[in-house]
Amino acid sequence: MTDELDAQPEVHSSPDSRRYEIRVGNETAGFTQFVDSGVQRIFFHTEIDERFAGRGLASTLIRAALEDTTAHDKRIVPICPFVAGFLEKHDDFAGYVDAVTPAAQQVVIESEH
Repeated sequence: MTDELDAQPEVHSSPDSRRYEIRVGNETAGFTQFVDSGVQRIFFHTEIDERFAGRGLASTLIRAALEDTTAHDKRIVPICPFVAGFLEKHDDFAGYVDAVTPAAQQVVIESEH
């Protein structure tokens, strides 16, 4: 029997929660949150549980989230430092990225109330 924590990670979209989750076995190992504004999907927060740190799950999660975002013809706004860092290292999404603006930041603030 394989250890649950060694299971293959899977990324799922959870539109009602406005986030993508990465699961390992039956455990949620992390998530990245977003808010949509017009054609933009604004990523503002990513977390990976400490128990799963150092396994590259953040990159797996963010790549899947960005692939899904672009597949739905959405533009990426990387307020989240994890997402911004990923985009700096992976230019395959460069044509889909919009700059972080005060308006985008305001959308995030308003979405949390």
